[in-house]
Amino acid sequence: MSDRASELGPGQSSMLFDPLVAAGPVAEHVGDAAWLRAMLDFEAALAAAQADAGLIDRLHAERIERACHHNGHDDYDIAELGRAARGAGNPAAPLVRAITERVEGAAARYVHWGATSQDVVDTAAMLVAARARMALLADVEACTETLAELADEHAATVQVARTLSQHALPTTFGLVAAGWLTSLDTAAERLQAVRLPVQFGGAVGTLASLGESGVEVLAALAARLGLAEPALPWHTDRTPVAELAGALGGLAGAVSGVARSIVTLTQTDVGELREQGPPGSGGSSTMPHKRNPVAAVSALACAKQAPGLVADLLAAMEHENQRASGAWHAEWWPLIQLWRVCGSAVHWLRTSLDRLRVDAERMRQNLDRGGGVLLAERITTELAPVVGRLAAHDAVTSCCHRALDEGVPLADVLVDDPLVGAHLSRERIERLLDPADYLGAAPVFVRRALEKYRRRKEEPCG
Repeated sequence: MSDRASELGPGQSSMLFDPLVAAGPVAEHVGDAAWLRAMLDFEAALAAAQADAGLIDRLHAERIERACHHNGHDDYDIAELGRAARGAGNPAAPLVRAITERVEGAAARYVHWGATSQDVVDTAAMLVAARARMALLADVEACTETLAELADEHAATVQVARTLSQHALPTTFGLVAAGWLTSLDTAAERLQAVRLPVQFGGAVGTLASLGESGVEVLAALAARLGLAEPALPWHTDRTPVAELAGALGGLAGAVSGVARSIVTLTQTDVGELREQGPPGSGGSSTMPHKRNPVAAVSALACAKQAPGLVADLLAAMEHENQRASGAWHAEWWPLIQLWRVCGSAVHWLRTSLDRLRVDAERMRQNLDRGGGVLLAERITTELAPVVGRLAAHDAVTSCCHRALDEGVPLADVLVDDPLVGAHLSRERIERLLDPADYLGAAPVFVRRALEKYRRRKEEPCG
């Protein structure tokens, strides 16, 4: 058997399962190579920032930068760095040693000057987040664009609404799609708004080794890396990680809600939606007739892992004194996994939406299966001012029971009823029982959702 690590692609930890639970572009942005690149970016930017502040010679900074970026991360053995991390308890320490060995002359003494390992890893986490966020939000944007098209196209496509899994009143599939659009767009806005700060505090968060230049270097470092400048180092203040985790968890929850609804509406007994993928997708190992919504199912499978990972990161917020023992280290893997499963969930939802086919005729059939009883309340409301609310209620209720028991259209029973038929014509009854005439503000809500989405798209970024 060949060496397992050599067979894995970027960001993969399992050849069997990663194609399902780490699908899409986000995984490669949070893999080993991405973290190594981010840590190298920190060390190069730190030297440049110190040159900006006049602490070190610009030539020294350039030599450090060259050692970090001349051959890219391929110049560093990731597996060896990982093995060496066991001695220091983190991957930054062996990386600093490896960079120093590659720096020429006196510049070597300025590698990592004033920093601590947590500065490297925390800043790398924020850089990784910034880059992964761009890829993730691009996939979300593709989802919302498709949903906006569905909401617009099906604004008047009537569908039975379901509450507690039971038929309720009429709605439109356009309103359903608009609801999915709004939830995803809101979650994406929250993630976009999360502040990603640089970390630079030195041994205990004072930057004492840099004298009076510490704050100046901090500002220059943040500017060079394109990260926010914090008021002070956040070694034991883990709210930046918690905010990021909460936003990712919220997005996963939004994806889960959409995917669950898609799975429900593709059920054989419902059949209002279906995924139409390439040959071989959605099949069963035993049942040739199956057409499983495999993309929506995969989105659910990934999204459902997010809450536990968010909980792990919240549990790790308890950092004692100036640097924590264990809690900081406990963040790394849940954070990586949270990015992977959220990215995969959005990727699979995008795939599902691309494959989605709407059966408007089946939606109408399902709505009409009740023979009009879903709108019986309208008959009561129409009769109440004439015969009294109680008499109208009793008469309509009796007609509904008869229609359901005998399997006949409610309109026929209502016309034959002595009280109802005496006050309402068949034409009026059929108009009152028409689902398309009882949609309330559904068209308005669809329009409002689309207008909000389009305004948001037109706004300048960040």
